[in-house]
Amino acid sequence: MSEEAMDVVMTAGQTGDPPPLRDVAEDPNEGSFRWVVSGWSHIRTSTVRSETFTIGGFNWRLLIYPRGNSQDAVSVYLAAADADTLPYGWSQFATFALTVEPERRTRETDDEWRARFITKETPHHFDGNQNDWGFSQFAPLREMDDVENGLVASDNTVTVSIKVRVKKDASAWNYNSRKETGFVGLKNQGATCYMNSLLQTLFHVPYFRKAVYHMPTTEQEEPTASIPLALQSLFYKVQVAPTAVATKDLTRSFGWDAYDSFLQHDVQELNRVLCERLEEKMKGTSVEGTIDKLFQGHTVNYINCCDVQFKSERKEAFLDLQLDVKGCDDVYASFDKYVEVEKMDGDNKYRAEGFGLQDADKGVLFTEFPPVLQLHLKRFEYDFNRDAMVKINDRYAFPETLDLDSGDRKYLTAEADHTVRNLYKLHSVLVHSGGVNGGHYYAFIRPTLSGDWFKFDDERVTKEDAKNAIDDNFGEGFGEEKKNRIPKFSNAYMLVYVRDSDKAQIVCDTGEQDIAPHLVQRLKREQEDKDRRAKDKAEAHLFVDVKLTTVAEMKSQVGSDIFFDLVDQDLITTERTPKERTFAEYKQSVFARTGVPPNRQRYWKFVNRQNNTRRPVVLPLSFLDEDTTIEMLRDQKYASSGGGGRQLRNEHVNHGPLKLLLEVVSLEESVAHAETLEDDYMDARAFSKHERALILKTVAPALRETNVNIHLKFYDPRNETLAYLGSLTVHMDSTVDSLADKIRHLAGDNLRQNEPFDAFEEIKHDPDLMVDRIDFTKPFSSGGGDAIGSGDILVIQPICSVAELLVHGGSVQFPDADQFLAHVKDRQRVVFRELKNPRDDKVTLDLTKSMSYDDVCVSLANALAPAVTDPSTLRLTMHNAYSNAPKGPPLGFRGVETLCDALAFTTRVESKKKSDVLYYEVLDMPLPELERLKSFRVGFHSGDTKRVVVVEVRVPIDANTRDVLRVLRVKLGAKVGAGKKLRFFETFQSKIYKVFPWDKTLDDVNDQYWVYRAEEVPLDELRFGDSEGVLNADGEAKDESDENGNQNQNQTQTQTQAADGDLLIRAYHFYRDEASCETPASAETAHCSHFGDPFFFKIGATETVFEVKKRVRAKLSVPDAEFRKWAFHFHALGKTTPLVDDEVLAPYFASRKDAFGQNESYLGLEHPDLNPRKTAVAMRAAAGGGYDQRAVKIYG
Repeated sequence: MSEEAMDVVMTAGQTGDPPPLRDVAEDPNEGSFRWVVSGWSHIRTSTVRSETFTIGGFNWRLLIYPRGNSQDAVSVYLAAADADTLPYGWSQFATFALTVEPERRTRETDDEWRARFITKETPHHFDGNQNDWGFSQFAPLREMDDVENGLVASDNTVTVSIKVRVKKDASAWNYNSRKETGFVGLKNQGATCYMNSLLQTLFHVPYFRKAVYHMPTTEQEEPTASIPLALQSLFYKVQVAPTAVATKDLTRSFGWDAYDSFLQHDVQELNRVLCERLEEKMKGTSVEGTIDKLFQGHTVNYINCCDVQFKSERKEAFLDLQLDVKGCDDVYASFDKYVEVEKMDGDNKYRAEGFGLQDADKGVLFTEFPPVLQLHLKRFEYDFNRDAMVKINDRYAFPETLDLDSGDRKYLTAEADHTVRNLYKLHSVLVHSGGVNGGHYYAFIRPTLSGDWFKFDDERVTKEDAKNAIDDNFGEGFGEEKKNRIPKFSNAYMLVYVRDSDKAQIVCDTGEQDIAPHLVQRLKREQEDKDRRAKDKAEAHLFVDVKLTTVAEMKSQVGSDIFFDLVDQDLITTERTPKERTFAEYKQSVFARTGVPPNRQRYWKFVNRQNNTRRPVVLPLSFLDEDTTIEMLRDQKYASSGGGGRQLRNEHVNHGPLKLLLEVVSLEESVAHAETLEDDYMDARAFSKHERALILKTVAPALRETNVNIHLKFYDPRNETLAYLGSLTVHMDSTVDSLADKIRHLAGDNLRQNEPFDAFEEIKHDPDLMVDRIDFTKPFSSGGGDAIGSGDILVIQPICSVAELLVHGGSVQFPDADQFLAHVKDRQRVVFRELKNPRDDKVTLDLTKSMSYDDVCVSLANALAPAVTDPSTLRLTMHNAYSNAPKGPPLGFRGVETLCDALAFTTRVESKKKSDVLYYEVLDMPLPELERLKSFRVGFHSGDTKRVVVVEVRVPIDANTRDVLRVLRVKLGAKVGAGKKLRFFETFQSKIYKVFPWDKTLDDVNDQYWVYRAEEVPLDELRFGDSEGVLNADGEAKDESDENGNQNQNQTQTQTQAADGDLLIRAYHFYRDEASCETPASAETAHCSHFGDPFFFKIGATETVFEVKKRVRAKLSVPDAEFRKWAFHFHALGKTTPLVDDEVLAPYFASRKDAFGQNESYLGLEHPDLNPRKTAVAMRAAAGGGYDQRAVKIYG
């Protein structure tokens, strides 16, 4: 199918074409699709589906969750369009790359545009169980909403493109990596391909694997709690397992949860963190020092003076080397750049001790290389022109044999060991496929350093030739015209070389003798369990799962594990029963296990009632069910009224377990069955003698329709405990009074002789609790829908006097069962964690959901005492159950009414369960006082505009600028000169946006967005005002005293000396993209990227640009050699005008519109940014999409 046939018609306003896709026309199993989603910001549905498109003879469609699939990120998936109609057992393997294309900017090149794409690639086996696959965190919502990114075009559209490669190999689904290659892969937990690639690389360094095996572990340890044991277990399984190995035990030993498994990190960072942690674990063992022995090399940083005998050296160790890719053709060029000598001369001379400033050579050389050399290629870097992270896809070659002794050993010091031959063989190539916002990792490995290469792509391992492993991962080709260059997002990211002379030691034999016996036995047990589960799964269609509840089970659970209903089915053992087994045969199997004869076994099915309780059904199973199969019993529907008129939920066909309650009929009732047989069954007189005998022997007495089976619990208010007593089969018209003796008999020693008792009915507990006191004289059958019937629960309790309760401890809070059950319903165990250590449980408290905010803080303060004495100094933060991290901003003082409100959630995933975690922080003042203050950060800058210190200022919410500066002066102390006035203003993206007068209130102050700055006002600028005094119409200060009333003499003198026509202007640092300044016309309107600290500057009425330059250089203390590279410009209305040294500057500003923002006029200082600080946009770009902003951490 042609590309045109697959494209959706583009909406108006879409600019540019998508980059060409490789080999689309040549491969019928590969194709692309482009989808323009209109009205993006107005979409209200949770899911948007594309039209169907066909690639590789298979119908597909795209699914988008515009506001996220239970996450704060746009989710994008590829789905099989005909999944519901495809034949049973269908499957299709495909590799696909999803891309969100931003709107193209004016004069943006193809390379610049493509660098802003968000692209992610992944392989997947599509089948009936997993018919869609993609990325739940494709692009953070904050990135989509940021207009600077242009992901949502100006016409409110979003463009999504996909490239799909379908594998037609019939064996793709049944491919056996172990059989085909001798190796197995690792399962991807969600976004752990980066970890899988690294683990495979480390595993195939046999010396490393052997060292891991020799780390001491014991049989008593659990892999999920021990990194050494988890890694040993993983490596051993990879060595011997027949299929792909799971990594969950290892990630759990890291302290990661499910959320971490869906966050893609950088493989280089994981390598460093993992090796550091293993190095710690190896200390004090027989393998201590293995990491250093394998991976550690050494460099020497030197500074060598040219004219005097002085040399400074500093030795450093490294475990990996980061090599530049940009501007380098290959690895050798990167090493050349690594050891390149820097000349220190001119204004950059070196101050040598005892010799003063000297010309010098500065550089780095290697003293030794490690046996295993890890090279991390700097494919990602910060682009200052774009204010964003970009991926360098340029072609970068790496050899199969790397000779680091080449060039007469130019990379090594003269003292390096000449007996070591630094000739390396390529061992592995870790590839990153995708862009800066995420992608997919896989590895090419040559385990023996000769022979075949193998590709390890998560679960799948394939044999590859050297071209696929090496040449195809150099990056984008060259030698072609730029406009025809083929986009290639897959390239080498990390290289591992092994020194040829160390090959025999590194590629050593690793056998059973290196593996602890307990590890072998553990794997054997796990494999047996896995085989059993596989067998069970394969035979599942032949069996029915049965959960059989007994009275003993209910007695063990009620009052400890549960308090409502009769049993927690999750705690009942599941037994597999052949689905064709009859009910009569099943009863015989129960007889064999329990010794209870079939004629004393009465069974009740558990069903769901409409009030969200699960109780036994109205009537038990009878002799009519004897020949019914277990499968048919499971699938029976119930839609009639439940006991006492409680309606049963309409049960659909159930393919879950068959849940049964076994009631053991008393011996007396069983004996009497012969006499009641004819009453029990209408056609009993037609039974033969043999049939009658068989029924009496195998069938329990039937329950007449006039009888009900009531369950009883016992609440003891003296010790506030609840227990299950058993059940009574009684007439439907019975009353509690009429059953008093039976109830007493069932209660046994719980009720003393003739002790009065009370009774309640437990009706429901979810979502609301309903427990009603029972009228002892009211028949169970009365009351219509409120009648008491089979499966209903009565709670019996003794009536105790106040004196009796005092005698028994004196601390009874709940004298009645309904009060106790209400308390149980309300109580909540909460884990508190410090906000600064959000992974560590600090305090666990048993609280109640209805507890007020104040009571929660008091309880927590008591638990933290004596560290916390004032509960009001505690500030709480809610918990995100999905990410296992703090959620949103902290709660305000009494920001919630109850504990239940603090544990509430809003998203669909989180609403399925209540969290039991809250975070706290201890403030240095009561929270109510803090909330009455405005708290924000202010940077104090010196006269050369450089920031001196950042101070957190707290002032009353109704304070003004003068109040802020009064507090600031106290905090700064001697840093503010005596008698100096302060100026207070806000900046954003290195531009000044507002100067605050003394009486400006702080309603709109927000240091999360704006940067606030204070500085001393130079003497020659005082006439233009400050933020502590008020100017009158003539420009004279009305308030010339400081906060202590002292007159400022300097201010008055300076004002009189100032000449008319002087101006106070704003000056900003900036740079422009060279490509956008090819002509004067384009340079005039080229985009300016601002950086550094903006500042105010006074210019004289007749001062020339040259004179202004001299004073600016002096103010900023810029070296002369550097300052000569600076260019001065006048900016107004979006245009940049270069300034000539001999012209007067003031006229440019005299008629200016004195405004901030887009229409402002300012003096522009154009020069390179030598000390770049990444903006918030760049930081987000570096971490967004598939890469988490959090650093890789291994907690275990």
